[in-house]
Amino acid sequence: MFESLSQKLETVFKRLRGQGKITEANVAETLREIRRVLLDADVNYKVAKQFIEDVQKRAIGQDVLNSITPGQLVIKIIYDEMVKLLGTSKVEIRTAHTPPTVILVAGLQGSGKTTFAAKLARYLRGKGNNPLLVAADIHRPAAIDQLEMLGKQVDIPVYADRTNNAVSIAVDSIDFARKNIRDTVIVDTAGRLHIDEEMMQEVASIREKTQPHEILFVVDAMTGQDAVNTAKAFHDRLNFDGVVLTKLDGDSRGGAALSIRAVVQKPIKFIGVGEKLDALEPFYPERIASRILGMGDIVTLVEKAQEQFDQEKATKLEERLRKAQFTLEDFLDQLREVKKMGSLSQVMGMLPGMNRIPGDVEIDDNALVRIEAMIQSMTNEERLRPSIINGTRRRRIALGSGTTVQEINRLLKQFEEMQRMMKRLSKGNMKRALQGMRLPTR
Repeated sequence: MFESLSQKLETVFKRLRGQGKITEANVAETLREIRRVLLDADVNYKVAKQFIEDVQKRAIGQDVLNSITPGQLVIKIIYDEMVKLLGTSKVEIRTAHTPPTVILVAGLQGSGKTTFAAKLARYLRGKGNNPLLVAADIHRPAAIDQLEMLGKQVDIPVYADRTNNAVSIAVDSIDFARKNIRDTVIVDTAGRLHIDEEMMQEVASIREKTQPHEILFVVDAMTGQDAVNTAKAFHDRLNFDGVVLTKLDGDSRGGAALSIRAVVQKPIKFIGVGEKLDALEPFYPERIASRILGMGDIVTLVEKAQEQFDQEKATKLEERLRKAQFTLEDFLDQLREVKKMGSLSQVMGMLPGMNRIPGDVEIDDNALVRIEAMIQSMTNEERLRPSIINGTRRRRIALGSGTTVQEINRLLKQFEEMQRMMKRLSKGNMKRALQGMRLPTR
């Protein structure tokens, strides 16, 4: 996410850090370059202009010009202004004093609206809610079928009525929720390939009849300025409460994320970071600003790790490490924990300094899949005693996993080095070492 924007900003910052002395002239030059980078990232030109003006007002003050580390101080100012641009703080979904809370989901067709509805239902259930999904998109072929399929995947009921109109479906679903003790109603409305009056009127009618506590506008982040223009058109008609940016995992530029709040003056509340139904994150402006500026996002990384953390498994693993019994089977378990956290590129993107890696260096998201395939192609005895894996066995494992003997050799060598490190660790330091090792995997 934001790879291109982050790397270009890092190039500018590198030059800034190299300045022996900061003057108004080189601050102005730096800000011109940043403005160029923002426009290249498809940030709204008015937003980019105002952002640069706000940074410049603070950056040419005497406190900055006389600072011992002026370059770092300017970068800190840019970070502060970017957080302000993105919304300052996380904004929660509003809830009803008397259930059910009604959440209306709107957006264009193809924005990921229906999938977001299912992701949101799964997310809210994890927070202790008891949601109901409502299939109010009666226009798109198979829209109801899609929501019902997604509902089954997340084990959340879907209210649907193929014989009724969208407004009646939405209204009836609220009564259904009350009778079935569902405290949250998530209404998936119809979208179109472009904004039209029929769609807008239908959504406006649903809003009028259901009086939702929250209206969320879903938009594809990869559409850049089109996303901002669409958001403004929807906001003029619906006065929505928050924005959801989907497909942010594929957006290397970041124009929509940096522009949309400033244009519609409504907070971004969620971001979609993958296709899986657990790939939904609340929007934290300070964390996103940190990622864009190459400072990483360790807090989100740790939170993801804690979600996947299994205390019982960790205790057993720690005991095996104490006794130097760490096997390829244990290694495979740890790899699977890493995969639960998302793609390797997403996890790496949360580490500080990743924007300093050259753009032509690719993070292979299939690396873990290949390692898993190699270990799964081994017998139980081979996983427990890798030392017995001779040339014949290596050829068989390579053939079974679709890899090469060289890759098998590399995996076994790395595993041997890991085992030697485990044996050298003292008993007193084992728990701390395990915690450090588990940070990106639990």
